[in-house]
Amino acid sequence: MTDLAQSLVDGRWEAHDQQAQVTNPADGRVVGQVAWGSAADAVRAADAAAAALHDWVERPARNRADVLRDAADLMTSRVDEIGRLLALEAGKRLPEAVGEVAFSAEYFRWFAEEARRPEGSVIPHEARDRRHLTLRQPVGVVASLTPWNFPCSIQARKLAPALAAGCTVVARVSEKAPLAVTELVRCLVDAGVPAGVVNLVHGPAREVTQALLDHGAVRAVSFTGSTQVGSEIMASAARRVVRPLLELGGDAAFIVFEDADLDAAVEGAMLAKFRNTGQSCIAANRFVVHERVFDEFTGRLTEAIDAMTVGDGLADPLPDLGPVIDQSRVDAVQGMVDAALEAGATRLTREFELPSQGTFVAPALLADVPDDADLSCSEVFGPAAAVFRFRDDDEAVARANATEMGLAGYLWSRDVGRVWRTAERLQAGIIGANNALPSVCFAPMGGVKQSGLGREGASAGLEEFQDVRYLSLGL
Repeated sequence: MTDLAQSLVDGRWEAHDQQAQVTNPADGRVVGQVAWGSAADAVRAADAAAAALHDWVERPARNRADVLRDAADLMTSRVDEIGRLLALEAGKRLPEAVGEVAFSAEYFRWFAEEARRPEGSVIPHEARDRRHLTLRQPVGVVASLTPWNFPCSIQARKLAPALAAGCTVVARVSEKAPLAVTELVRCLVDAGVPAGVVNLVHGPAREVTQALLDHGAVRAVSFTGSTQVGSEIMASAARRVVRPLLELGGDAAFIVFEDADLDAAVEGAMLAKFRNTGQSCIAANRFVVHERVFDEFTGRLTEAIDAMTVGDGLADPLPDLGPVIDQSRVDAVQGMVDAALEAGATRLTREFELPSQGTFVAPALLADVPDDADLSCSEVFGPAAAVFRFRDDDEAVARANATEMGLAGYLWSRDVGRVWRTAERLQAGIIGANNALPSVCFAPMGGVKQSGLGREGASAGLEEFQDVRYLSLGL
């Protein structure tokens, strides 16, 4: 494993003269370097992807599937080494980092199977001398742009279906966590992916992204990140009518009904809120609790949070909560908490003594938070949350939907009818009912409203990288 994240262009690893440091959020020490490319490198990568497209499309689906499966096997065999790199650069707890790499391999394994099942259709004809068919063909060169919070699994969720569909790809990953993703791409190279089919460019996000969107061969852009940046990418993609696939910001409500299993609900709340130190687009952002169980649930959740330990994700014993990615995230999350307290909110959790080094934020649960406070209505992306009461199902759904976001939502109830009715009314693309970990490679993931367009995972994720072509055949 290397501590230098190189670019990959047309099958060649490139170091570049300029490099940027990669630091460990737990203590600020330098753990690697990233080769700092440019818009010109992005153009070269897109040229290479365009040149490689025909041969990759023409390969039998079985051959493409073999490459993806072999890459998945390599990722699995290297899971501990890549996972440790991920823990170092992103501050993740080591088991979470290793788990993410293992999950990334599952995307390649699942889409290796799906690659062999591109479905067209034969449409019943109405004239004896005509036949009507649909064909599925790869959309072309794909730009894959991913963030730092789940750098491996999010990139895998894009690369695997795009390659399975027959597309070629230029990927750009966050400079805050580029090391593990680079090793993930190395697994594809070592598995035999042809030169130019997968390209990896590190460099300034805005310049690299614009160069790719302006390139004549790029026909789709897949982006995960903030709604603000996603809307800018969508506007830029519209100029060339490049297909956008966007997974954007989240503001998930976690609803606890009065008939919920509170032990399970508290356990789910801890996982949905604090996994990856709260830095997840589908993290529980707001707890919405029925008034009959509000005090009991909130008390139990407060006890669970107060029992947490905070520290380096590679430490022994392992802490419950690691650092956030950088100082700007510390300032943003702590700023939301402080502003809510100044506006009259009540802190329910204890004060934490944090490590003297690193970018740590104390976990916090607040009650009596004004509805217009950022902690109530903005994506927190950190280990803090507000808790609210509700009286009936309508009020719970209304509060959950009172946001421009619609990526995920959670609900806890023993009543199957209530679960079904509530799930139908929640304005969210991903719903966890008595389940705090809804993400799987074989289900479609994506948002509604300002949380994005399109779906990733499952057969729907494959179709995002395909064009449907209609053939009218005269006999």
